[in-house]
Amino acid sequence: MQPNTINIHIMHEDPVMAAGLRAILGEHAEFAVSTHAACPQALSVAHVVVADYQSGIAAARQAPQERYSPARRVLIVTQFDKEWEVRMAMDSGVHGYLLQGCSAEELVKAARLLSQGLRYLSESVTRCVADSLSRESLTGRETDVLRLLAQGCCNKSIARELGIGVGTVKTHVKGLMSKLDATARTHAVVVATQRGLISASQRAMARPQNNGFHNAAFQ
Repeated sequence: MQPNTINIHIMHEDPVMAAGLRAILGEHAEFAVSTHAACPQALSVAHVVVADYQSGIAAARQAPQERYSPARRVLIVTQFDKEWEVRMAMDSGVHGYLLQGCSAEELVKAARLLSQGLRYLSESVTRCVADSLSRESLTGRETDVLRLLAQGCCNKSIARELGIGVGTVKTHVKGLMSKLDATARTHAVVVATQRGLISASQRAMARPQNNGFHNAAFQ
């Protein structure tokens, strides 16, 4: 007995990736594969949407408008692997997350599991999410201070920029360094960049201060 047909809709922004995804999934008789470029209306009957990062988040946030539409599941296939990127996708309602280097077998497995109402994260993404959940999150103000640290600002500059006291800045620096398990200001910036908490474009490396407390939390 043939399994029920699973409607797969591909809306990856990269044409080459979209073609590859369609070719791989189209080899399996259980899948009826459509692409957004050729048939955008097929999205309304899709069981699983396979998308790039931005399109996947958008699709996950948009519930089907038709009363009897199938419960749409979203599988992202992307090169984005930073902690905050994965967490944002999960928080937006994405059900599956694969990196572009995944195998064809893993792609098919993920599509099948999502069609059954389950979730699927690649092994490396699972580790990323588990690690992020085990860490204490930075507060909004600590994130603001971190961003200015990455631009090379000293405590006085940060205080002026944020409209807070220098002592308060020192407290936030101490807190974010503890949460990032960093030993110095520059180390905190490096760790934050590696985790994707700040982008490389925001990073100008915290400059050592000339007051005898180089890279210390209490500059």
